[in-house]
Amino acid sequence: MQASFKPLALAAALACAVPCALAQSAADDEAIDLQEVRIYATSEKDIGFAPKETETAGKMPMRMVETPMSISVVTREEMESRQTGNLQEALETVAGVSPVNYGRRGFDDLFIRGFDSGESTIIDGLAQSGNSSIGLRLQSYGYERFEVLKGASSLLYGRVQPGGMVNAISKRPKRDALGEVHLEAGSFGNRVAAFDINRPLSASGKTALRINALAGNKKDPTDHVWRRDRWFAPALSLDFGTNTDFVLFATYNSGNWIRQQGLPPEGTVLPNRNGPLRHSLFTGDPGFGSYDLAQYTLGYNLQHRFANDFTLRQNLRYEKESGTGRFISLQTLRADQRTQTRRGTHQQMDDHQIALDTSMLMPFEGTGMKHQVVAGLDMRQGTSSRAQHRCTVRPIDLYAPVYYQPYTCPDKWDSDAPTRLRTAAIYMQDQIKFGQGWTALAGLRYEKSRQRQDDHVKNTSATQHDSDVTGMAGIVYEFTPGWSVYASYSQSFLPQMGQDYHGNAFKPETGTQWEAGTKYARDGWTASAAVFDLRKRNIAAADPINDGYKVLVGEQRARGLELEAAAELKNGLKFTGAYAYTKTEVTQSTNAREIGQPLNYTPRHALTVWSNWRLPQMPALTLGAGVRYVGKQHGNSAFYLPAYTVVDASVSYTHTNWRLTAGVKNLFNRSYYAGAVRTGVVSPGMPRNFNVTLKYFF
Repeated sequence: MQASFKPLALAAALACAVPCALAQSAADDEAIDLQEVRIYATSEKDIGFAPKETETAGKMPMRMVETPMSISVVTREEMESRQTGNLQEALETVAGVSPVNYGRRGFDDLFIRGFDSGESTIIDGLAQSGNSSIGLRLQSYGYERFEVLKGASSLLYGRVQPGGMVNAISKRPKRDALGEVHLEAGSFGNRVAAFDINRPLSASGKTALRINALAGNKKDPTDHVWRRDRWFAPALSLDFGTNTDFVLFATYNSGNWIRQQGLPPEGTVLPNRNGPLRHSLFTGDPGFGSYDLAQYTLGYNLQHRFANDFTLRQNLRYEKESGTGRFISLQTLRADQRTQTRRGTHQQMDDHQIALDTSMLMPFEGTGMKHQVVAGLDMRQGTSSRAQHRCTVRPIDLYAPVYYQPYTCPDKWDSDAPTRLRTAAIYMQDQIKFGQGWTALAGLRYEKSRQRQDDHVKNTSATQHDSDVTGMAGIVYEFTPGWSVYASYSQSFLPQMGQDYHGNAFKPETGTQWEAGTKYARDGWTASAAVFDLRKRNIAAADPINDGYKVLVGEQRARGLELEAAAELKNGLKFTGAYAYTKTEVTQSTNAREIGQPLNYTPRHALTVWSNWRLPQMPALTLGAGVRYVGKQHGNSAFYLPAYTVVDASVSYTHTNWRLTAGVKNLFNRSYYAGAVRTGVVSPGMPRNFNVTLKYFF
């Protein structure tokens, strides 16, 4: 372990040496005054690296130090500083989040505290449709910030994985005019053009229109892999009086890409008699086809404040996503260790959903206590369909590939079983402040769901009804202003379709978590430390007696320590850092060999640091540097992914109404493997790549 941290220590020194030296120089010279440099953001909560408030933890504005759970916020300023282009890149600095476990296959894949949370990403507090784990990735340009709520969190958000969830906060109209044009160019053919314009339409600014849009094209270090993205998101706020906020919004998001297929373990993380494989090798076939998906949403956000300070909130979103996807997966590597058998898959996706969340925020005082009660009704209804068939594809010679090979696909779908979902839930949460610095947070949720699956291939139907009560309780003691300790217990649940050999419907997966920690937020600093013990139960495992069936006996556990810190110092230094120690294991399974094994694709150790330094002598110039360390990961029973360290850097120059940023990721061109898919296919990490961004503000 000590040896594996040597490159980490070196990289950390490189990341911090220049900023720290300059910081000391500025601190020693009190005569230096930093000139004002405009920060273009749309909300105070989106400026800086050290936000002190959250909206996700309690469905209401809350101070971080008063929340008895771990929550991390990635602001718009931090995203622009690190030149992030998607959700995975934005979450690289969050402790406990592993955003590249499945490589670069084109989706928002991420793990939180050891568990796959790709389907636990919500937008503005509302869940996405059923195929969100294989749907279009979020364009980070269209969002103000990302808030990561870690641990079991079904109380306010329902059907989520126990590891945690991500809430993406969209850009919305503002009272003041703003505008920017964003141009970007970089390695591997990266080209992006975008704009973000907000204009008040009334004297008060209450009626306003905001439009942000993006068009991007890029290739990949892997041969024949490319991607094209389009994004358009108008939002209109209407003036219904001083006590009412109402916003209409719509989005169009489309993506067309060829998946990065990955490489077999032999020749990458395992020996191959023919030598190592090229990282640029494409194991699919460019003639087989690509993904082509489009998503449309339409909805509104409503808030109305009553005379007694009660606030009614209602959020509604209709969502439709459809398209096709084609990819080639790797099957068996033959005895010569160069002939790789493959299988093609053709998918057709069609999802639509309407989600509605109505809640009342009710502050009141009594018996020496201050209450903030949130009570609401959460409803979803929709259909998720993914039909697919398997295609016959010729093997590929990994060391002398020949592309555009013929293939055959059946006329009929191998699987076609759309699922209709209808769910309704009521929830109540109370934040209670009492005594000197004490805050309690507790609540309950009752959810009832109905799922109907119509198998068009087998001509069968199945209907499943699930209901559950989940809750959370936590206590916070702020023993000095801005510094607190806390402890909490929380639950999660996630219904699953299926039945055992005896015809009994599967119960929902459930999660429980105990957590304790401390938080600090003063004088430009925020910091947190948390320990947790998380268990996931009712996992379907192979039936050891009846072949082809499953039983609910599985249990998985994750325990760990997470540290986060961020600062905005007067000398112009800003930084964010995170460390996570995560120990995972299978605790119950029908396969005795799995018990005690770590969960796949979760490193035991992970550390990230990113810092920005605005030079005192040249305040228009900002230097940035960072390091990302990911420890050894369990790939499957046959291999591990080695630990790796990469260093990033940037330089930015800001003028009156424009800013130019040049950045490089993986500065020393470290060769590494970022992740692997469930079948054990290994995905190479990104080599050194450059990016230049020009922003013009008006």
